[in-house]
Amino acid sequence: MKLRRLSTRGAGFDAELAALMRYEAAQDGDVEAAVRSIIAEVRVRGDAAVLEFAKRFDKVSARSISDLEIPREKLGEAARAVPGPQLEALVAAHQRIRAFHEKQLQKSWEYTEADGTRLGQRVTPLERVGLYVPGGKAAYPSSVLMNAVPAKVAGVPSLVMVSPNPDPLVLAAAGLAGVDRVVAIGGAHAVAALAYGTASLARVDKIVGPGNVYVAEAKRQVFGQVGIDMLAGPSEILVICDGSTPPEWVAMDLFSQAEHDESAQAILLSPDVRCLNAVQSAIERLLPEMPRRDTIAASLDARGALIETRDLDEACALANRIAPEHLELSVQDPEAWLPRLANAGAVFLGRWSSEAIGDYCAGPNHVLPTAGSARFSSPLGVYDFQKRTSIIAVTERSAATLGNIAAVLAQGEGLSAHARSAEMRFKK
Repeated sequence: MKLRRLSTRGAGFDAELAALMRYEAAQDGDVEAAVRSIIAEVRVRGDAAVLEFAKRFDKVSARSISDLEIPREKLGEAARAVPGPQLEALVAAHQRIRAFHEKQLQKSWEYTEADGTRLGQRVTPLERVGLYVPGGKAAYPSSVLMNAVPAKVAGVPSLVMVSPNPDPLVLAAAGLAGVDRVVAIGGAHAVAALAYGTASLARVDKIVGPGNVYVAEAKRQVFGQVGIDMLAGPSEILVICDGSTPPEWVAMDLFSQAEHDESAQAILLSPDVRCLNAVQSAIERLLPEMPRRDTIAASLDARGALIETRDLDEACALANRIAPEHLELSVQDPEAWLPRLANAGAVFLGRWSSEAIGDYCAGPNHVLPTAGSARFSSPLGVYDFQKRTSIIAVTERSAATLGNIAAVLAQGEGLSAHARSAEMRFKK
């Protein structure tokens, strides 16, 4: 297949790029209405509604939520059922992910001013977090690790995972990561139960983890009632290449994101026409042998592109404009170009740093901002599971100075009660 070819020298490039980057998740009215109805039922009828929906959508035959709970000892049994090489890889990935996230842990701090005023910030973990993990035909142990590990490093005491029909690899990952409770339910009803609580499931403070359109819509509708990680769009990769990387490697890196789904986006930027031509040839040669070739082809056809830039400077500027989820800087001297890159969820430096390694075991989180939101948001991390509370302790001595400042500003804003509240502490 032939990818669309664009050039920054083209007269209509800006319009072409805007059309390429445009992605608007269709707000399906039927999905929205169905989810709203499910959430309303769960809010009113609690466990009874969750069980009804679980029977209908998850195809279970349980009589109570407790029948759907997977005891912690089963997580250890699941690990023993996983083939040795898979378990070894899971353990190694867990160790690397935990080591990275332990460096993100924020601690409380304070200082005391000369007049005795004590100021600080108290950092505490969220009390309860819900983790959604897709189940059924697909297994996502990497998603378990990437969401559960930072929560437990943050010190979250209660982490409950919901997943319809979780397989042994997912359960093994949950055991490794320290998940406290696993309930085999999924869909919008699981999200609603976590957000509002039922007799069997305590209300959580935040819900994280990926899911289908119903899960994503449910997270959108309960946001504000609870926190959520993000409203994620399709997966993205942008590769900047100077021609020094084998074209087959670049083609496969593009495939690695395109195979997620038909809406995923894979883009290559290069000032070297020979590089673009070689990657195009590699795509044509390698695509037929890919098991998910139909999905890859649909993704590349709809949202993929090979873009010729004037030079690497322009490629970096264009990457900042696009603000991709994953950015591979596949050039001879990546460190020289890294300072020019400001907007990306994750940057992979050099030809050996494939995005696929980042998805599973490099260490940094693979839950990343999409759809250009890397301009203002960051990867999921320990800080997403911590709260920061300001601490203010004013002494009698400092109340006069600070109270006067507050009173003057409050009067300027026309808030006399604020002013008098401050003045009462130093005007006898």
